[in-house]
Amino acid sequence: MTQISVQSGATAGRINRNIYGHFAEHLGRCIYEGIWVGKASPIPHTNGIRNDVVKALKQLNIPVLRWPGGCFADEYHWKDGVGPADNRPRMVNTHWGGTVENNHFGTHEFMELCAQLGTEPYINGNVGSGTVYEMQQWVEYLTFDGESPMSNWRREHGRAEPWRVKYFGVGNESWGCGGNMRPEYYADEFRRYATYVRNYGDNRIYKIACGASEWDYNWTEVLMREAARHMDGLSLHYYTLPTGVWKDKGSATKFDATAWFETLRRTLLMDELLTKHSAIMDKYDPAKRVGLIVDEWGTWYNVEPGTNPGFLYQQNSLRDALVAGVNLNIFHQHCDRVQMANIAQTVNVLQAMILTEGDRMVLTPTYHVFEMYKVHQDAELVPVQLESPEYTLGAVSIPQLSVSASRNAEGKLHISLCNLHHAESAAVRLSLESCAANVPVSGRVLTHESLNAHNTFADPETVKPAEFTSFEWNSGELAATLPPASVVVLTLE
Repeated sequence: MTQISVQSGATAGRINRNIYGHFAEHLGRCIYEGIWVGKASPIPHTNGIRNDVVKALKQLNIPVLRWPGGCFADEYHWKDGVGPADNRPRMVNTHWGGTVENNHFGTHEFMELCAQLGTEPYINGNVGSGTVYEMQQWVEYLTFDGESPMSNWRREHGRAEPWRVKYFGVGNESWGCGGNMRPEYYADEFRRYATYVRNYGDNRIYKIACGASEWDYNWTEVLMREAARHMDGLSLHYYTLPTGVWKDKGSATKFDATAWFETLRRTLLMDELLTKHSAIMDKYDPAKRVGLIVDEWGTWYNVEPGTNPGFLYQQNSLRDALVAGVNLNIFHQHCDRVQMANIAQTVNVLQAMILTEGDRMVLTPTYHVFEMYKVHQDAELVPVQLESPEYTLGAVSIPQLSVSASRNAEGKLHISLCNLHHAESAAVRLSLESCAANVPVSGRVLTHESLNAHNTFADPETVKPAEFTSFEWNSGELAATLPPASVVVLTLE
Protein backbone atom coordinates (compact mmCIF):
# COMPACT_ATOMS: atom_id res chain seq x y z
CA MET A 1 0.00 0.00 0.00
CA THR A 2 1.47 3.35 -1.09
CA GLN A 3 0.85 6.30 1.22
CA ILE A 4 -0.06 9.62 -0.40
CA SER A 5 -0.35 12.69 1.80
CA VAL A 6 -2.67 15.32 0.35
CA GLN A 7 -2.32 18.61 2.24
CA SER A 8 -5.83 19.66 1.38
CA GLY A 9 -5.78 22.67 3.67
CA ALA A 10 -2.77 24.25 1.93
CA THR A 11 -2.19 25.78 -1.49
CA ALA A 12 0.93 25.97 -3.66
CA GLY A 13 -0.14 28.33 -6.40
CA ARG A 14 -2.81 28.57 -9.06
CA ILE A 15 -2.97 26.19 -12.02
CA ASN A 16 -3.31 28.54 -14.97
CA ARG A 17 -6.12 27.27 -17.16
CA ASN A 18 -3.93 28.02 -20.18
CA ILE A 19 -1.92 24.91 -19.32
CA TYR A 20 -4.83 23.16 -21.07
CA GLY A 21 -4.22 25.05 -24.31
CA HIS A 22 -4.21 23.57 -27.81
CA PHE A 23 -2.35 24.01 -31.08
CA ALA A 24 -3.83 23.98 -34.60
CA GLU A 25 -1.33 24.32 -37.44
CA HIS A 26 -1.79 24.35 -41.18
CA LEU A 27 -0.45 20.82 -41.28
CA GLY A 28 -1.98 17.78 -42.95
CA ARG A 29 -5.70 17.60 -42.23
CA CYS A 30 -5.76 19.65 -39.04
CA ILE A 31 -7.23 22.85 -40.47
CA TYR A 32 -8.56 21.75 -43.84
CA GLU A 33 -10.97 18.80 -43.36
CA GLY A 34 -10.42 18.63 -39.60
CA ILE A 35 -11.73 22.08 -38.66
CA TRP A 36 -12.55 23.90 -41.89
CA VAL A 37 -14.78 22.23 -44.50
CA GLY A 38 -15.81 25.38 -46.35
CA LYS A 39 -19.12 27.12 -46.71
CA ALA A 40 -20.28 24.86 -49.56
CA SER A 41 -19.63 21.58 -47.72
CA PRO A 42 -22.43 19.05 -47.13
CA ILE A 43 -20.84 18.37 -43.72
CA PRO A 44 -22.84 20.36 -41.13
CA HIS A 45 -20.95 23.56 -40.40
CA THR A 46 -21.27 27.14 -39.21
CA ASN A 47 -19.56 29.59 -41.53
CA GLY A 48 -17.40 26.78 -42.90
CA ILE A 49 -16.28 25.43 -39.50
CA ARG A 50 -17.55 21.91 -38.85
CA ASN A 51 -20.13 21.71 -36.09
CA ASP A 52 -19.27 18.28 -34.69
CA VAL A 53 -15.65 19.22 -34.01
CA VAL A 54 -16.61 22.51 -32.36
CA LYS A 55 -19.24 20.79 -30.20
CA ALA A 56 -16.72 18.20 -29.01
CA LEU A 57 -13.95 20.72 -28.35
CA LYS A 58 -16.27 22.99 -26.37
CA GLN A 59 -16.64 20.16 -23.85
CA LEU A 60 -12.94 20.58 -23.03
CA ASN A 61 -13.23 24.27 -22.09
CA ILE A 62 -10.25 25.04 -24.32
CA PRO A 63 -8.71 28.19 -22.82
CA VAL A 64 -6.34 29.19 -25.63
CA LEU A 65 -5.65 28.05 -29.20
CA ARG A 66 -2.33 28.59 -31.02
CA TRP A 67 -2.33 29.25 -34.79
CA PRO A 68 -1.18 29.18 -37.67
CA GLY A 69 1.96 27.26 -36.64
CA GLY A 70 4.45 25.83 -35.95
CA CYS A 71 6.87 25.82 -38.83
CA PHE A 72 4.04 27.00 -41.07
CA ALA A 73 3.90 30.33 -39.20
CA ASP A 74 7.26 31.43 -40.58
CA GLU A 75 6.17 30.98 -44.19
CA TYR A 76 2.66 32.37 -43.69
CA HIS A 77 1.89 35.83 -45.00
CA TRP A 78 -1.32 36.91 -43.36
CA LYS A 79 -2.48 39.30 -46.09
CA ASP A 80 -2.94 36.30 -48.41
CA GLY A 81 -5.62 34.99 -46.03
CA VAL A 82 -8.03 37.95 -45.89
CA GLY A 83 -10.59 39.37 -48.30
CA PRO A 84 -12.92 37.53 -50.70
CA ALA A 85 -12.04 33.84 -50.65
CA ASP A 86 -11.92 33.47 -54.43
CA ASN A 87 -9.37 36.29 -54.66
CA ARG A 88 -6.93 34.84 -52.15
CA PRO A 89 -3.68 33.57 -53.68
CA ARG A 90 -2.80 29.91 -53.37
CA MET A 91 0.40 28.90 -51.61
CA VAL A 92 2.64 25.86 -51.29
CA ASN A 93 2.95 24.41 -47.79
CA THR A 94 6.63 23.57 -48.15
CA HIS A 95 7.08 22.23 -44.63
CA TRP A 96 4.18 19.79 -44.57
CA GLY A 97 3.74 17.63 -47.63
CA GLY A 98 4.17 20.24 -50.34
CA THR A 99 0.42 20.65 -50.66
CA VAL A 100 -1.14 23.71 -52.26
CA GLU A 101 -3.46 25.66 -49.95
CA ASN A 102 -6.14 28.08 -51.11
CA ASN A 103 -5.86 30.35 -48.05
CA HIS A 104 -9.61 30.10 -47.43
CA PHE A 105 -8.89 29.70 -43.72
CA GLY A 106 -7.23 32.92 -42.59
CA THR A 107 -7.42 35.56 -39.90
CA HIS A 108 -11.20 36.11 -39.98
CA GLU A 109 -11.89 32.38 -40.03
CA PHE A 110 -9.52 31.69 -37.14
CA MET A 111 -11.05 34.43 -35.04
CA GLU A 112 -14.49 33.00 -35.88
CA LEU A 113 -13.29 29.58 -34.70
CA CYS A 114 -12.10 31.08 -31.42
CA ALA A 115 -15.45 32.82 -30.97
CA GLN A 116 -17.33 29.57 -31.57
CA LEU A 117 -15.11 27.75 -29.07
CA GLY A 118 -15.10 30.58 -26.53
CA THR A 119 -11.29 30.46 -26.46
CA GLU A 120 -8.48 33.02 -26.44
CA PRO A 121 -6.54 33.28 -29.70
CA TYR A 122 -2.77 32.83 -29.61
CA ILE A 123 -1.37 34.06 -32.92
CA ASN A 124 2.16 33.18 -34.00
CA GLY A 125 3.80 35.82 -36.21
CA ASN A 126 6.25 35.32 -39.06
CA VAL A 127 9.85 36.24 -38.25
CA GLY A 128 11.57 33.69 -40.48
CA SER A 129 10.37 34.96 -43.87
CA GLY A 130 8.28 37.98 -42.89
CA THR A 131 9.10 41.58 -42.06
CA VAL A 132 8.68 43.82 -39.06
CA TYR A 133 6.24 45.92 -41.07
CA GLU A 134 4.14 42.87 -41.97
CA MET A 135 3.86 41.85 -38.33
CA GLN A 136 3.10 45.40 -37.20
CA GLN A 137 0.32 45.65 -39.79
CA TRP A 138 -1.21 42.33 -38.68
CA VAL A 139 -1.48 43.53 -35.08
CA GLU A 140 -2.97 46.80 -36.31
CA TYR A 141 -5.46 44.96 -38.53
CA LEU A 142 -6.53 42.77 -35.62
CA THR A 143 -6.73 45.24 -32.74
CA PHE A 144 -6.79 48.90 -33.82
CA ASP A 145 -10.14 50.71 -33.50
CA GLY A 146 -9.23 54.04 -35.08
CA GLU A 147 -8.69 55.25 -38.61
CA SER A 148 -5.75 53.58 -40.32
CA PRO A 149 -5.04 51.69 -43.54
CA MET A 150 -5.20 48.31 -41.78
CA SER A 151 -8.27 48.97 -39.62
CA ASN A 152 -10.09 50.37 -42.63
CA TRP A 153 -9.07 47.30 -44.64
CA ARG A 154 -10.49 45.09 -41.88
CA ARG A 155 -13.79 46.99 -42.09
CA GLU A 156 -13.84 46.50 -45.86
CA HIS A 157 -13.60 42.78 -45.18
CA GLY A 158 -16.67 42.83 -42.97
CA ARG A 159 -15.31 43.28 -39.46
CA ALA A 160 -16.14 46.69 -38.01
CA GLU A 161 -14.92 46.17 -34.45
CA PRO A 162 -11.37 45.14 -33.61
CA TRP A 163 -10.78 41.77 -32.00
CA ARG A 164 -9.24 41.16 -28.61
CA VAL A 165 -5.88 39.42 -29.04
CA LYS A 166 -3.98 38.73 -25.86
CA TYR A 167 -1.27 36.26 -26.91
CA PHE A 168 1.17 36.85 -29.76
CA GLY A 169 4.24 34.75 -30.56
CA VAL A 170 7.18 36.49 -32.21
CA GLY A 171 8.50 33.70 -34.43
CA ASN A 172 8.56 29.92 -33.99
CA GLU A 173 11.50 27.53 -33.64
CA SER A 174 13.86 30.25 -34.81
CA TRP A 175 16.73 27.86 -34.01
CA GLY A 176 15.43 25.53 -36.75
CA CYS A 177 12.61 25.74 -39.30
CA GLY A 178 11.99 29.38 -38.34
CA GLY A 179 15.33 30.63 -39.63
CA ASN A 180 18.22 28.51 -38.24
CA MET A 181 19.29 31.45 -36.09
CA ARG A 182 21.83 31.62 -33.29
CA PRO A 183 20.30 32.64 -29.93
CA GLU A 184 22.21 35.94 -29.92
CA TYR A 185 20.87 36.82 -33.35
CA TYR A 186 17.30 35.83 -32.52
CA ALA A 187 17.41 37.78 -29.25
CA ASP A 188 18.12 40.94 -31.23
CA GLU A 189 15.48 40.07 -33.82
CA PHE A 190 12.93 39.45 -31.09
CA ARG A 191 13.66 42.82 -29.51
CA ARG A 192 13.22 44.51 -32.88
CA TYR A 193 10.02 42.72 -33.94
CA ALA A 194 8.43 42.86 -30.50
CA THR A 195 8.85 46.64 -30.45
CA TYR A 196 6.23 46.86 -33.19
CA VAL A 197 3.79 44.39 -31.66
CA ARG A 198 1.93 47.33 -30.17
CA ASN A 199 -0.92 47.71 -27.73
CA TYR A 200 -3.82 49.58 -29.29
CA GLY A 201 -6.59 50.99 -27.11
CA ASP A 202 -7.12 48.79 -24.09
CA ASN A 203 -5.90 45.61 -25.83
CA ARG A 204 -2.80 44.36 -24.02
CA ILE A 205 -0.63 41.80 -25.78
CA TYR A 206 1.32 39.12 -23.95
CA LYS A 207 4.46 38.80 -26.09
CA ILE A 208 5.93 35.30 -26.35
CA ALA A 209 9.52 34.85 -27.47
CA CYS A 210 10.74 31.71 -29.21
CA GLY A 211 12.42 29.59 -26.60
CA ALA A 212 14.49 26.45 -26.59
CA SER A 213 14.13 22.98 -27.98
CA GLU A 214 14.47 20.31 -25.34
CA TRP A 215 17.88 20.52 -23.56
CA ASP A 216 19.23 23.66 -25.22
CA TYR A 217 19.80 25.52 -21.97
CA ASN A 218 22.16 27.98 -23.65
CA TRP A 219 19.26 29.31 -25.74
CA THR A 220 17.28 30.04 -22.59
CA GLU A 221 20.33 31.66 -20.98
CA VAL A 222 20.93 33.99 -23.91
CA LEU A 223 17.28 34.94 -24.41
CA MET A 224 16.74 35.70 -20.73
CA ARG A 225 20.00 37.66 -20.49
CA GLU A 226 19.45 39.71 -23.63
CA ALA A 227 15.70 40.10 -23.97
CA ALA A 228 13.80 39.13 -20.81
CA ARG A 229 12.57 42.66 -20.15
CA HIS A 230 10.97 42.78 -23.61
CA MET A 231 9.00 39.54 -23.29
CA ASP A 232 6.10 38.22 -21.23
CA GLY A 233 6.61 34.56 -22.06
CA LEU A 234 9.34 32.25 -23.35
CA SER A 235 8.44 29.06 -25.16
CA LEU A 236 9.78 25.51 -24.84
CA HIS A 237 9.23 22.56 -27.19
CA TYR A 238 9.55 18.90 -26.20
CA TYR A 239 8.06 15.88 -27.92
CA THR A 240 7.95 12.35 -26.55
CA LEU A 241 9.54 9.93 -29.01
CA PRO A 242 9.40 6.27 -27.88
CA THR A 243 12.71 5.46 -29.56
CA GLY A 244 14.38 8.78 -28.91
CA VAL A 245 15.38 9.11 -32.57
CA TRP A 246 13.59 10.96 -35.36
CA LYS A 247 14.34 8.54 -38.19
CA ASP A 248 12.22 5.71 -36.79
CA LYS A 249 9.96 6.87 -33.99
CA GLY A 250 7.96 3.65 -33.67
CA SER A 251 4.32 2.82 -34.29
CA ALA A 252 1.40 4.51 -32.56
CA THR A 253 -0.44 1.21 -32.04
CA LYS A 254 1.96 -1.68 -32.64
CA PHE A 255 4.20 -1.73 -29.61
CA ASP A 256 5.19 -3.95 -26.70
CA ALA A 257 5.64 -3.38 -22.97
CA THR A 258 9.20 -2.13 -23.52
CA ALA A 259 8.03 0.59 -25.90
CA TRP A 260 5.23 1.47 -23.45
CA PHE A 261 7.75 1.83 -20.63
CA GLU A 262 10.25 3.80 -22.70
CA THR A 263 7.56 6.23 -23.89
CA LEU A 264 6.55 7.01 -20.33
CA ARG A 265 10.18 7.24 -19.19
CA ARG A 266 10.82 9.86 -21.85
CA THR A 267 7.60 11.67 -20.96
CA LEU A 268 8.77 12.04 -17.36
CA LEU A 269 11.82 13.96 -18.62
CA MET A 270 9.49 16.94 -18.98
CA ASP A 271 9.93 17.52 -15.24
CA GLU A 272 13.71 17.77 -15.59
CA LEU A 273 13.38 20.17 -18.52
CA LEU A 274 10.98 22.45 -16.69
CA THR A 275 13.13 22.42 -13.57
CA LYS A 276 16.36 23.32 -15.36
CA HIS A 277 14.94 25.90 -17.77
CA SER A 278 13.05 27.49 -14.87
CA ALA A 279 16.25 27.71 -12.83
CA ILE A 280 17.90 29.70 -15.64
CA MET A 281 14.88 31.96 -15.89
CA ASP A 282 14.97 32.49 -12.12
CA LYS A 283 18.48 33.98 -12.41
CA TYR A 284 17.20 36.83 -14.56
CA ASP A 285 13.60 36.95 -13.40
CA PRO A 286 13.36 35.97 -9.72
CA ALA A 287 9.88 37.49 -9.51
CA LYS A 288 8.72 34.98 -12.16
CA ARG A 289 7.13 37.67 -14.29
CA VAL A 290 8.03 35.86 -17.51
CA GLY A 291 5.95 32.74 -18.07
CA LEU A 292 7.36 29.49 -19.41
CA ILE A 293 5.14 28.56 -22.36
CA VAL A 294 5.28 24.89 -23.42
CA ASP A 295 3.52 25.57 -26.69
CA GLU A 296 4.42 22.28 -28.38
CA TRP A 297 4.35 18.95 -26.55
CA GLY A 298 3.00 15.44 -26.97
CA THR A 299 3.84 12.12 -28.60
CA TRP A 300 5.33 11.81 -32.05
CA TYR A 301 5.28 8.44 -33.85
CA ASN A 302 5.71 7.22 -37.39
CA VAL A 303 2.70 8.19 -39.51
CA GLU A 304 -0.07 5.69 -40.10
CA PRO A 305 0.80 3.30 -42.96
CA GLY A 306 -0.40 4.55 -46.33
CA THR A 307 -0.77 8.18 -45.28
CA ASN A 308 1.19 11.20 -46.49
CA PRO A 309 4.40 11.32 -44.40
CA GLY A 310 4.17 15.11 -44.36
CA PHE A 311 0.71 15.05 -42.76
CA LEU A 312 1.87 13.57 -39.40
CA TYR A 313 -1.37 11.60 -39.01
CA GLN A 314 -1.10 9.06 -36.19
CA GLN A 315 -3.48 6.99 -34.12
CA ASN A 316 -3.92 7.64 -30.42
CA SER A 317 -3.99 4.84 -27.85
CA LEU A 318 -4.24 4.27 -24.13
CA ARG A 319 -0.49 4.95 -24.03
CA ASP A 320 -1.15 8.52 -25.19
CA ALA A 321 -3.74 8.95 -22.45
CA LEU A 322 -1.06 8.18 -19.85
CA VAL A 323 1.36 10.57 -21.58
CA ALA A 324 -1.27 13.32 -21.39
CA GLY A 325 -2.09 12.68 -17.75
CA VAL A 326 1.56 12.58 -16.67
CA ASN A 327 2.44 15.79 -18.53
CA LEU A 328 -0.52 17.66 -17.12
CA ASN A 329 0.38 16.54 -13.60
CA ILE A 330 3.94 17.80 -14.19
CA PHE A 331 2.71 21.15 -15.50
CA HIS A 332 0.60 21.54 -12.37
CA GLN A 333 3.65 21.07 -10.15
CA HIS A 334 5.46 23.83 -12.05
CA CYS A 335 2.54 26.26 -12.06
CA ASP A 336 4.69 29.00 -10.51
CA ARG A 337 6.52 29.31 -13.84
CA VAL A 338 4.52 27.38 -16.46
CA GLN A 339 1.70 29.68 -17.53
CA MET A 340 0.61 28.00 -20.75
CA ALA A 341 0.99 24.71 -22.62
CA ASN A 342 -0.37 23.80 -26.07
CA ILE A 343 -0.63 20.14 -27.01
CA ALA A 344 0.26 19.26 -30.59
CA GLN A 345 -2.21 19.09 -32.19
CA THR A 346 -5.98 19.55 -32.02
CA VAL A 347 -7.30 17.47 -34.95
CA ASN A 348 -5.77 14.76 -37.18
CA VAL A 349 -2.12 15.61 -36.40
CA LEU A 350 0.24 14.03 -33.84
CA GLN A 351 -1.36 13.59 -30.38
CA ALA A 352 -4.77 14.82 -31.49
CA MET A 353 -7.97 15.26 -29.52
CA ILE A 354 -10.08 14.30 -32.53
CA LEU A 355 -9.71 12.27 -35.72
CA THR A 356 -11.96 12.86 -38.72
CA GLU A 357 -12.65 11.02 -41.93
CA GLY A 358 -15.15 12.70 -44.23
CA ASP A 359 -18.22 13.44 -42.14
CA ARG A 360 -17.19 11.01 -39.38
CA MET A 361 -15.43 11.96 -36.18
CA VAL A 362 -13.86 10.01 -33.32
CA LEU A 363 -12.66 11.17 -29.91
CA THR A 364 -9.24 9.91 -28.84
CA PRO A 365 -8.09 8.67 -25.41
CA THR A 366 -6.15 11.95 -25.09
CA TYR A 367 -9.40 13.87 -25.57
CA HIS A 368 -10.92 11.98 -22.65
CA VAL A 369 -8.00 12.81 -20.34
CA PHE A 370 -8.35 16.51 -21.14
CA GLU A 371 -12.08 16.26 -20.43
CA MET A 372 -11.47 14.46 -17.11
CA TYR A 373 -8.72 16.88 -16.07
CA LYS A 374 -10.51 20.12 -16.95
CA VAL A 375 -11.57 20.31 -13.29
CA HIS A 376 -8.04 21.53 -12.53
CA GLN A 377 -8.30 24.65 -14.69
CA ASP A 378 -7.71 27.79 -12.61
CA ALA A 379 -7.86 25.74 -9.42
CA GLU A 380 -5.49 26.11 -6.47
CA LEU A 381 -2.71 23.55 -6.48
CA VAL A 382 -2.79 21.40 -3.35
CA PRO A 383 0.59 20.04 -2.17
CA VAL A 384 0.97 16.26 -2.38
CA GLN A 385 3.66 14.14 -0.76
CA LEU A 386 4.25 10.88 -2.57
CA GLU A 387 6.99 8.31 -2.45
CA SER A 388 6.03 6.30 -5.48
CA PRO A 389 6.90 2.63 -5.75
CA GLU A 390 9.29 1.89 -8.59
CA TYR A 391 8.16 0.60 -11.97
CA THR A 392 11.09 -1.45 -13.24
CA LEU A 393 11.69 -2.97 -16.62
CA GLY A 394 15.05 -4.59 -17.12
CA ALA A 395 17.69 -2.46 -15.44
CA VAL A 396 15.73 0.80 -15.59
CA SER A 397 13.20 2.16 -13.07
CA ILE A 398 10.74 5.04 -13.12
CA PRO A 399 8.04 6.08 -10.63
CA GLN A 400 4.95 3.95 -10.95
CA LEU A 401 2.59 6.75 -9.94
CA SER A 402 2.02 10.34 -11.02
CA VAL A 403 -0.30 12.39 -8.81
CA SER A 404 -1.66 15.92 -8.63
CA ALA A 405 -4.39 17.60 -6.59
CA SER A 406 -6.25 20.90 -6.65
CA ARG A 407 -9.18 22.67 -5.02
CA ASN A 408 -11.58 24.63 -7.22
CA ALA A 409 -13.57 27.77 -6.48
CA GLU A 410 -16.50 25.69 -5.16
CA GLY A 411 -14.23 24.01 -2.63
CA LYS A 412 -14.18 20.62 -4.32
CA LEU A 413 -10.92 18.68 -4.09
CA HIS A 414 -9.82 16.87 -7.25
CA ILE A 415 -7.03 14.30 -7.25
CA SER A 416 -5.66 12.96 -10.53
CA LEU A 417 -3.67 9.74 -10.38
CA CYS A 418 -1.86 7.88 -13.13
CA ASN A 419 -0.70 4.28 -12.72
CA LEU A 420 2.06 3.95 -15.30
CA HIS A 421 2.65 0.23 -14.79
CA HIS A 422 1.56 -1.81 -17.78
CA ALA A 423 0.63 -4.92 -15.78
CA GLU A 424 0.33 -4.23 -12.04
CA SER A 425 -2.40 -2.46 -10.12
CA ALA A 426 -1.51 0.09 -7.46
CA ALA A 427 -2.97 0.10 -3.97
CA VAL A 428 -2.85 3.59 -2.50
CA ARG A 429 -3.94 5.15 0.76
CA LEU A 430 -4.66 8.88 0.71
CA SER A 431 -4.20 10.83 3.91
CA LEU A 432 -6.29 13.98 3.49
CA GLU A 433 -5.13 16.63 5.90
CA SER A 434 -7.75 19.23 6.92
CA CYS A 435 -10.41 17.24 5.11
CA ALA A 436 -13.33 15.73 6.98
CA ALA A 437 -13.37 11.95 6.88
CA ASN A 438 -16.09 10.18 4.94
CA VAL A 439 -16.97 13.17 2.74
CA PRO A 440 -18.75 12.12 -0.47
CA VAL A 441 -16.34 10.82 -3.09
CA SER A 442 -16.83 10.04 -6.76
CA GLY A 443 -14.37 8.91 -9.39
CA ARG A 444 -13.77 8.33 -13.08
CA VAL A 445 -11.25 6.03 -14.71
CA LEU A 446 -9.79 5.67 -18.19
CA THR A 447 -8.18 2.30 -18.85
CA HIS A 448 -8.35 -0.87 -20.95
CA GLU A 449 -6.97 -4.40 -20.75
CA SER A 450 -5.02 -3.82 -23.99
CA LEU A 451 -2.15 -1.34 -23.88
CA ASN A 452 -2.63 -0.40 -27.52
CA ALA A 453 -6.41 0.01 -27.27
CA HIS A 454 -7.60 2.90 -29.41
CA ASN A 455 -10.77 4.33 -30.89
CA THR A 456 -11.55 3.86 -34.56
CA PHE A 457 -14.33 5.01 -36.86
CA ALA A 458 -15.70 1.45 -36.70
CA ASP A 459 -15.37 1.25 -32.89
CA PRO A 460 -15.31 4.83 -31.58
CA GLU A 461 -15.84 3.99 -27.89
CA THR A 462 -13.27 1.29 -27.24
CA VAL A 463 -11.47 3.61 -24.78
CA LYS A 464 -13.69 5.96 -22.81
CA PRO A 465 -14.11 7.06 -19.19
CA ALA A 466 -16.06 4.90 -16.79
CA GLU A 467 -17.21 5.29 -13.21
CA PHE A 468 -14.48 4.45 -10.70
CA THR A 469 -15.61 2.81 -7.47
CA SER A 470 -12.53 0.94 -6.24
CA PHE A 471 -12.13 3.06 -3.12
CA GLU A 472 -13.36 3.17 0.48
CA TRP A 473 -12.90 5.20 3.63
CA ASN A 474 -10.82 3.35 6.21
CA SER A 475 -9.84 4.87 9.56
CA GLY A 476 -10.14 8.38 8.21
CA GLU A 477 -8.11 7.68 5.09
CA LEU A 478 -9.20 6.96 1.55
CA ALA A 479 -7.95 3.65 0.19
CA ALA A 480 -8.09 3.05 -3.57
CA THR A 481 -6.86 0.47 -6.04
CA LEU A 482 -5.78 1.81 -9.42
CA PRO A 483 -5.93 -0.60 -12.34
CA PRO A 484 -2.81 -1.13 -14.43
CA ALA A 485 -2.25 1.48 -17.15
CA SER A 486 -4.93 3.82 -15.89
CA VAL A 487 -5.83 7.46 -15.38
CA VAL A 488 -8.14 8.16 -12.42
CA VAL A 489 -9.69 11.42 -11.22
CA LEU A 490 -11.29 11.52 -7.76
CA THR A 491 -13.66 14.25 -6.63
CA LEU A 492 -14.17 14.98 -2.93
CA GLU A 493 -17.12 17.25 -2.20
